[in-house]
Amino acid sequence: MALVQYSDSESDEESAQRPTKKLRKENIATPVTSLPPLPKTFHDLYASSTRVSVADDPSLHGGRKRVIPHVEGNWPTHIYLEWFPSKEELATLGDILTQCEDKLKRSNIDIRSLLRSDLGVQLPLHISLSRPVVLRTEQKVPFMETFHTALQESNIPAFDITTESLDCVSNYEKTRWFFVLRAKKPDDDNLNRLLRIANSCLAMFGQPPLYETSLVSNANEKSRRPGKQMRNRADRHDDSSHCFHISLAWSLAEPSPMDKEDIAKIDLQGANTLRIPFDCVKAKLGNQITSIPLSTGAIG
Repeated sequence: MALVQYSDSESDEESAQRPTKKLRKENIATPVTSLPPLPKTFHDLYASSTRVSVADDPSLHGGRKRVIPHVEGNWPTHIYLEWFPSKEELATLGDILTQCEDKLKRSNIDIRSLLRSDLGVQLPLHISLSRPVVLRTEQKVPFMETFHTALQESNIPAFDITTESLDCVSNYEKTRWFFVLRAKKPDDDNLNRLLRIANSCLAMFGQPPLYETSLVSNANEKSRRPGKQMRNRADRHDDSSHCFHISLAWSLAEPSPMDKEDIAKIDLQGANTLRIPFDCVKAKLGNQITSIPLSTGAIG
């Protein structure tokens, strides 16, 4: 499958607000603190930094170009599952990126970690359930009501995933290349089920699907009332399991075929033993993030 069919793991509008840094080895020996962990909702409140420009200025964010232009009244939107690795997991992922950097030295490709910011602050990782899309102001509330109802009626429970391989994929525009861990198909096919719900809801608002090549729209869907048809769509057998991934780093230059072969051979013994839990779906509209718990569908 051509790389162009993979989604950018985060919109350039979104990631432009999130600083990145060159790779460094994670330190497992970080002193243990007695303070309790921050609540998950804390990260939602501070997910984006202050916007310093509404114009596309790649020099402000590592050379990245904004895919979705800033337009007043438009809301960049992304649906995803979020993961905050533990210190031990972060060290495992850091080791993988160090190996990637070593493999790419001969090609002089500079890769940027998505594990931490320039200030050393840990960043969340995620699995995308939508492309970076845009909703208008008047669509925000109807979309969230539709999406919330669809998730509630699906009754999809919290679940874990594991990973199986390392790969390099591009965004749709081929302006960035991402170094990603491929996710194994979880029990009950919950990744595909969530993807179908997200695609179906976004299709009602004229937005393109992620991974699925076509979605059938009809009058009942356009009424923005999910109902039985939405449940049926979530139970279809379209399989995009080979597409789901977690991005660990990115580059502005495309690795060569030989580089990609070398990356695929990196030892993932530590990563393949990870069990990554997901208990909610997140919807980011502009700088506002809504968490919808799985199995209950109640907005957090």
